[in-house]
Amino acid sequence: MYAVIKTGGKQYKVVAGEKIKVEQIAADVGQEIVLNEVLAIGSGADIKLGTPLVEGASVKATVVAHGRHDKVRIFKMRRRKHYQKRQGHRQNYTELEIGAVSA
Repeated sequence: MYAVIKTGGKQYKVVAGEKIKVEQIAADVGQEIVLNEVLAIGSGADIKLGTPLVEGASVKATVVAHGRHDKVRIFKMRRRKHYQKRQGHRQNYTELEIGAVSA
C-alpha cells in the first residue's frame, strides 16, 4: 500500500519502510509524527483520490535525522559590465522513516 502525502509544500509518494528527506520539521530525533495531509492512497491497481484530502487517512513516520543538503551555487554575471556575484545556499531537511500507511 502506498500513499501520496503533502508536506513542506511538496508531494511525496511513500511506502511503509521507506526513508525520505522532506523540508525541515520541528520534531526531535526518534519522535513519531503523524502526517494527515494524504492526497491519495493506492494498493495495486486500486486508487482512492481525495478532494483534496482523503478522509480519515494518515501516515505515521519516525524522525531519523536532521541535516543539510549539498550546497547550491548561484552565480550571476553581466557581460561587459564588470559585474559578478557569487552566492551559496544549503537547505535544511528532516529524514523520515515511514512506519504505517492507514486508510
